[in-house]
Amino acid sequence: MPWQKPALPLLTSMKTQHHLNMEKKNLTYLANLREAMKQHGIDACVITGTDPHQSEIPPHHWRGREWLTGFESSNGTNGTAVVTADDALVWTDSRYFLQAEEQLQGTGFRMMKEDGPDAVDLVDWLTEHTHTGQTVGIDGMTFSISFAQRIQQQLADNGVKLDTDFPQFDYIYPDRPERPKNRLFVHDENIVGESVDSKATRILEAVKSELANAVMLSALDDIAWATNLRTSGDITYSPIFVSYLYLDESGRRVLFVDADKLTPEVTAHLDKYHIEVRPYDDVLSFVESLPKETRLLIDPEKTSRGLYDHIECSTVFGGAAVARLKSIKNSTMIANLHTAMEKDGVALTRFFMMVEKEYPAGTLTEVELGKRLRALRLADPSCVDESFAAIIGWNGHGAIVHYEATPETDAAITGQGLLLVDSGGQYTFGTTDITRTIALGEATPAQRHDFTLVMKGHIALARAIFPEGTRGAQLDVLARQFLWAEGKAYYHGTGHGVGFFINCHEGPQNIRLNENPTPLQPGMITSNEPGLYLADRYGIRCENLIVTEPWKETEFGRFFHFEVMTLFPFDINLFDTAIMTDEEIEWVNDYHAMVRSRLTPFLSPEEAAWMAEKTRPLTR
Repeated sequence: MPWQKPALPLLTSMKTQHHLNMEKKNLTYLANLREAMKQHGIDACVITGTDPHQSEIPPHHWRGREWLTGFESSNGTNGTAVVTADDALVWTDSRYFLQAEEQLQGTGFRMMKEDGPDAVDLVDWLTEHTHTGQTVGIDGMTFSISFAQRIQQQLADNGVKLDTDFPQFDYIYPDRPERPKNRLFVHDENIVGESVDSKATRILEAVKSELANAVMLSALDDIAWATNLRTSGDITYSPIFVSYLYLDESGRRVLFVDADKLTPEVTAHLDKYHIEVRPYDDVLSFVESLPKETRLLIDPEKTSRGLYDHIECSTVFGGAAVARLKSIKNSTMIANLHTAMEKDGVALTRFFMMVEKEYPAGTLTEVELGKRLRALRLADPSCVDESFAAIIGWNGHGAIVHYEATPETDAAITGQGLLLVDSGGQYTFGTTDITRTIALGEATPAQRHDFTLVMKGHIALARAIFPEGTRGAQLDVLARQFLWAEGKAYYHGTGHGVGFFINCHEGPQNIRLNENPTPLQPGMITSNEPGLYLADRYGIRCENLIVTEPWKETEFGRFFHFEVMTLFPFDINLFDTAIMTDEEIEWVNDYHAMVRSRLTPFLSPEEAAWMAEKTRPLTR
């Protein structure tokens, strides 16, 4: 049967009464904020989408930007709002353009693009729309030092003042939730492969190398890693917890955390490693009272301007070395991540078998698939949560990079087309992140061609061999070259760093067009996820996690390559082998043979037979 584009609900579908009510609230909050700005002499207000720790997904306690604008996503809070007396805008990146345009309708806000061909720089806009003698207000606790400094410097050049203590939340967040109080637990050292003492020693060595004698860690993933502690519920989809951590060369270790988050096991763990506990809110008075001779290392990208304003001792800007320590996984972690990948592969096998079995009945929807996939992952006791809200897009919705199905946009999986599933799990054995695009029904020649272009880039990056010191930006073109050759492109990064039972998105390494000085080093886990997105038609993304490993040493130095960690087949029905090289076909067949070998021992006979069929060799 010839392929026809199936009908599906558009993002511009009729709004529910709930959304109409929220729009009225958004307009009220915007009016309240403008009145408060007028009373405080604030001419423009900037509201970030993060917290005092610069978290990608902050606790609801700090989600004032979402509350004010109506723009929200459980997969991240990328977005910064600017409010003036007569304008209200939200900046976001290309992953969220379509979503933001929909959610901002009727709220009084309009979307601004922070990347892509029509990008407008927020600080440039702010500078152009304020003038000498005016004041811009921010809540310094939700701005990094770097971001606040950039705004302040550029405004100062035009005679505009930055007020870093404008309490925005008081006016835009009625019924504000309290800080999360979820209990902590100890992450088994046998899984982590390193003690807290060892990590503290290495952190302080890095601190000393930056000519400091103390450090204040603000990034929650850094703190979870350093303490071998986790929780569930503080940060959606990440087992990290709201806190600060101070270490100095005298051996003092102080964790600033709410006391009701502690259990006897956690208290014993902290006592074992001589970590003093102080209330979370004590951190400001603590930094005010540090001895003058203290040289405190802080990361200007992760430390809030509000905290910085309270520091009385000498400060040293740096801290990237701590993030690099966390990014390099030891052999114990890598071994345990292999276990997590096996568990993930089993869950995905059962999920896609279910999709194929039930799809002909026409009863599946995007929302239902998200629920089913979550349940299959969490059936394993070592899976604490998903690593992000599953992105499940049918046909046109797959072209929305960070699409999140809602009851209003939920598409029925009917007709023929492409289903994009981007998902992951937070296992105690490690964090997973995988995207697969599959055809349901007959794939068109165009779909197969585009899928193969994406996979050719994926394979080229996976097969890369590179010298020590190579940065992600130097490899990024490998994944884009085949799309570019046909005048096609994607605008998100090709790869992000991945944490170990911490954040799914982790730095400092990445693979993207933007220059990043961090070289790829053995033990760093990175995603490999090129894609292609055709609005209102379909989206394609193919993602595995890869770990940098030593390859060989020659007279020209050390060379590295990637080991693929993810265990699940690509849809062999979508490959167009006519445009593939023999080496590319061999890579796919070798990868599928490895997947089949690793997963089959954990599968039922029926599941094993399905896996054998899905990993049969590609031929011309």
